[in-house]
Amino acid sequence: MKHDIAIKTKDGTAKAAVIKPADGAATDKSVILYMDAFGPREALYWMGQRIADAGYTVLVPDLFYRSGTYGPFDAKTAFSEEATRAQLMGLMRATPQPLTAEDGEAFIEALTSEGATGAIGAVGYCMGGGRAITAAAYYPERIKAAASFHGGNLASDAEDSPHRLADRLKARVYVGVAGIDNSFPPEQSARLAEAFRTGGVDHIVENYVGMAHGWTVPDHSIYDKDGSERHFKRLLTLFEETL
Repeated sequence: MKHDIAIKTKDGTAKAAVIKPADGAATDKSVILYMDAFGPREALYWMGQRIADAGYTVLVPDLFYRSGTYGPFDAKTAFSEEATRAQLMGLMRATPQPLTAEDGEAFIEALTSEGATGAIGAVGYCMGGGRAITAAAYYPERIKAAASFHGGNLASDAEDSPHRLADRLKARVYVGVAGIDNSFPPEQSARLAEAFRTGGVDHIVENYVGMAHGWTVPDHSIYDKDGSERHFKRLLTLFEETL
C-alpha cells in the first residue's frame, strides 16, 4: 500500500512515497530506499512493496528535489542519449553525498510520523548505494543495517567517498557488486573491504558474477530476474537479522 507525502527539509520540500505491507499489518520497523539516478518511479515502488511485504514501512524519497522538476527518464535509454545523460549528470552533481546525508534527519522524522519508531534499514541502488552507507554512518543510533547494490564510487578518491566513514559505522553492511562495473572497479572494492576491516565494520562484500550494473532494477535494460531475486533474498535476510 503506497501513499505520497511531502517532507520538509532544511533546503525545501522533498516528495516521497511511503509503502506499507499490502496486508495492512502494523510494523514499527522501516527501510529507506535510496533511488538510482532515474528518480522515484514504478520500478522502485514495486521493489519497495517487495520489502514492505516482509514487514517494513518503506520510504522512497526524491533525492533530486532541490533541482525542481525533472524527467521522467527511461532507464533503458537515458544514459545513451546525449541530452538526458547531460541532465542526469547535472542532477547528480547538484546532489552530493553530504546533502543527502543531511536529509536523513528529515527522512527519519517522516518515518517516525508514520509510526515507524523502531530500527531502520537503508538500501540504495547505483548512486543510492553509497548514500545508504553514508546515512548509516550519520545516524548510527537508528540505522542498524545498510545495503548497496551495484553502487558506484564507494571507495573513490573523493572527499565524500563512503569508505572514509567506516569508523563511524555501527550498522551491519552488505555490498552487492556487479561482476563488471566501471563505476566500482576491483581496486575500489579492495579499498572498501580494507576500510571496513580496519574500521571494525560487520560487513559482507559479495560479487555477483555475470551481472551488470543495474541488474536488480526491473526497468533497466540489463535487468536479470534471477540475479534480482538473489539480491532480494540477501537484502531481506540482512534486515531480518538486524532489524
